[in-house]
Amino acid sequence: MSYQNAVVTTEDGRALEVASVGDPAGPTIFFHHGTPGAASLLKSFSSSAEQHGVFMVSMSRAGYGSSGRRAGRVVASVVDDVRAALDHFGRDRYLTIGWSGGGPHALACAALDAPRCVAAWSLAGVAPANVDFDWTEGMGPENIEEFELARQGGPEYEAHIKSISEAFADANEANIIAYFGGLLSDVDVAALADDTARSVLAEACRDSGRTGYFGFIDDDQAFMSDWGFDLRDISTPTNIWFGDHDLMVPPTHGAYLSAHVPGAVAVHRPDEGHVSLVSNHQDELFAACLAAWH
Repeated sequence: MSYQNAVVTTEDGRALEVASVGDPAGPTIFFHHGTPGAASLLKSFSSSAEQHGVFMVSMSRAGYGSSGRRAGRVVASVVDDVRAALDHFGRDRYLTIGWSGGGPHALACAALDAPRCVAAWSLAGVAPANVDFDWTEGMGPENIEEFELARQGGPEYEAHIKSISEAFADANEANIIAYFGGLLSDVDVAALADDTARSVLAEACRDSGRTGYFGFIDDDQAFMSDWGFDLRDISTPTNIWFGDHDLMVPPTHGAYLSAHVPGAVAVHRPDEGHVSLVSNHQDELFAACLAAWH
């Protein structure tokens, strides 16, 4: 099934943009996009979903795409919206994958939505900010600046995020690599050599700010605050993927999550970056999902 999307209404009256790709007869995988991002990033998995016979569901998190803002949300808040998206498509049990800023939200499902959520994958996902290491060490300069401002909050931070969002409004396959600047390692640039990969990423970046930039701000603030659950309370089978050439989410985050989520399976790819970690290993990822489902 090709990419389909719709806007549904949540129980508290917000608009929620939901999307799907893949085979409706297959097991369900819920995908959490990165920061910033939108449901359209799901298109990057279309071919793999069809090939492996899975049905993938996603949504634009609150404040992104066509989804209404949920001011003051924490990471755990995502679970209600995941349930609404799955209910729209008539899906029950699911596995969840979170990439980058989607990683914590996948972990929230693992912690708070069992047994409906049967397994989780954090792919280059961030760790909580209250860790015993330098949270931004190893990040590219753009992320270091962003999170320093995020900790301070205020007008300067908001203006900074607004400027990024407005720049992404003009993203396309020709300029998207330049827009990410020092956040893409050489292996990630190579992973984006394909025109379609760049086009899908650019579309998701454009979509992220369709109704404003507050989804971006709310994600940052959620990461820097209490997540609303404790990693130690996760009992759902969880997989932590991370690479050493990641300039958006350094490998220290993956190592921390692997050590603090009980029973987590760590998949450490020393040669991969933030994008290549996923794009170069989609077949492996979906094979692991199918194995976990059975």
